[in-house]
Amino acid sequence: MNANARPATWKTLLAFAMVYFVWGSTYFAIRVGVQEVPPFLLAGIRFLIAGAILFGWMVACRTTLPSRREWISGVLLAVLIFVLDYGLVFWAEQRVPSGLTAVMMAMIPVFMALMEILFLRTQQLTLRLSLALAIGIGGVVVLVSRSAAFGETPIQVSGAAALLIASVSWSVATVLTRKLPLPASKPMSSAVQMLAGGVMLMVVAGVLGEFRGFDVQAVSRGAWLALGYLIIAGSIVAFTAYVWLIHHESPTKVGTYAYVNSVVAVVIGHFLGGEMVGARTLLGSLLVLVSVLVITTMPVKKTGEHQKQILITENAEGPEKTQIA
Repeated sequence: MNANARPATWKTLLAFAMVYFVWGSTYFAIRVGVQEVPPFLLAGIRFLIAGAILFGWMVACRTTLPSRREWISGVLLAVLIFVLDYGLVFWAEQRVPSGLTAVMMAMIPVFMALMEILFLRTQQLTLRLSLALAIGIGGVVVLVSRSAAFGETPIQVSGAAALLIASVSWSVATVLTRKLPLPASKPMSSAVQMLAGGVMLMVVAGVLGEFRGFDVQAVSRGAWLALGYLIIAGSIVAFTAYVWLIHHESPTKVGTYAYVNSVVAVVIGHFLGGEMVGARTLLGSLLVLVSVLVITTMPVKKTGEHQKQILITENAEGPEKTQIA
């Protein structure tokens, strides 16, 4: 990131607002949609259309088409991101309030920290990190605990388990994204993954029998509006803002969406969806968000292997290029 090419402040603020509030509000839109449309079918329609629009846009802009190897990588990531992550999120929102779904998905940075320790070797298990991980796990335990002390119904264990699997799947996909050959164009890479993910979600919907008995005409206008919002605002507008941000801001700053989305989703779910916000929700959410905040603001503890890679890069390209990267 070149400091001499900083974008206008209003553009940065607008992009952050889109990622914070649009992505935060999509959880409620999903909740509205899955009440009338089967979850994997709804997710499949969303990403198939969004992927087709984005792919068509890239082709119109004469972006280089993906190679065979890049398509294979995109399909693999699509399984992890769209089938296992988004598919399970849509499925879980039939059982878990939208606000708590966002809180559970805020665990992604927690699992990412574990991935960095175990696979990328760019982080070490320090006392501070250990405490942050324990706090995050404690928040999840509170949300699923059946103790009457909280005076609020706990979320279903099946829904919570699905969301944890979804978080882990996203984290694994993030690690693989750094290793697999993908299109140089970030929008094209995402278009490939969305297209593949949309197709596979439609296949999963067919296998699970979601097409049987589904009456398109019985779907209300509100559910169709929710789907349109997910496609346009969630998958195209907010994603474009996210891609722009990761090219102009540090990963730590951009990563703050993980806990801001949670707060936005809880507020919207409460006021628009009538979702209860009691002691359990407040305590569990607070623990998860504190954990995420601590982890996303921690300096990276580079291992000897990672430092060696940096030294090689500096010798080959010069320290100034390493700093920009």
